[in-house]
Amino acid sequence: MTQEVVPSSSLVRTPGFHPGNSGSNPGGTTKTNSLKSEFFICTNMKLQVVVSNQYNPFLNRAVEQYLTDNQEENTVTLYLWKNQQTVVIGYNQNPYSECNVRLLLDEGGHLMRRGTGGGAGYHDLGNINFSFIADKNLYDVQKQLSVIQDALRTYDLETEISGRNDLTCEGRKFSGNAFAKGQRNDLHHGTILIKTDGEMMQRYLIVDKAKLLKNGVKSVASRVINLSELVPKLTSENIKQPLIASFEKIYGGKAEMLDFDTLINNAEVQAISEHISSHDFLFGRWEQFKTTKKARFPWGGVEISLEIDEANAIIKDVQIASDCLDTESIAQAEKLLKECSTKAVPAFDECNEILRDVVGLVYD
Repeated sequence: MTQEVVPSSSLVRTPGFHPGNSGSNPGGTTKTNSLKSEFFICTNMKLQVVVSNQYNPFLNRAVEQYLTDNQEENTVTLYLWKNQQTVVIGYNQNPYSECNVRLLLDEGGHLMRRGTGGGAGYHDLGNINFSFIADKNLYDVQKQLSVIQDALRTYDLETEISGRNDLTCEGRKFSGNAFAKGQRNDLHHGTILIKTDGEMMQRYLIVDKAKLLKNGVKSVASRVINLSELVPKLTSENIKQPLIASFEKIYGGKAEMLDFDTLINNAEVQAISEHISSHDFLFGRWEQFKTTKKARFPWGGVEISLEIDEANAIIKDVQIASDCLDTESIAQAEKLLKECSTKAVPAFDECNEILRDVVGLVYD
């Protein structure tokens, strides 16, 4: 990872501090990855801390967006927030492929779409979320992650940076991270699983089976860890002060505390919240879409166009193009599939090879 360049006249080197190191070992290097770039402190840098006092995912995300868009230059902000019973999906994800939407909403939960990419996750009051909003010249993912790692050492937890965006402890993931670039500031945010309800996580999230098989595990719960399993006294509340202290320590200054109530009463924050909680933003283009499946069988080639109503899990319409000589079976397949559930294979004459192959292709 490349160290961001700041004009040398404004830099002060932090002696002996390296990513993943508490700073007490001069010249030490992180054992979590091979990168050894040193951290620097900008003498004219401003530090800010924001701590949310409520659990509305849309207001929390709106404050984050507002800060990213409007924060002053030479500023780094640590923002801590929690959501209640919320599935959070990446900006380009199909909500119906990532979670059991109807179940989540029927049980009083929330669906929120991030402004960043990456996969889906589950938030409740047993985990805490963090955001680093930094001037582009001060943005440094290693340094930002080191704040999290340093804070967790307060509870004797040694952690590792895994892959491109995860933090792990004892080989299991407790923090997923995502990133976005703004015009003046860049954003890095993530979650810290401390005492998240694993049963609810599995209840709402739909995990790609191929991804699980690739990693040799059987469920989403087996890939993650709640840090309270290792340190029972750790909570999503008592980690806040260590996070703030580590932020000030690593960035070498005292942070200004911003008032959260003032932020959420800002008209721009309210407008962002309204937009990102709208049905169109959350579901819009994913509710109905066409997908095409193609294959060639001994009896001929086939191209199946499907219009899916994802909200109700129904095949609204189907069109089958084929060079098959048996036009009757193709028409029968179209009639069979239209208005069928996407979650259950319809009954059909399995002796008909064409029906068997077409249905198998659709429900593969």
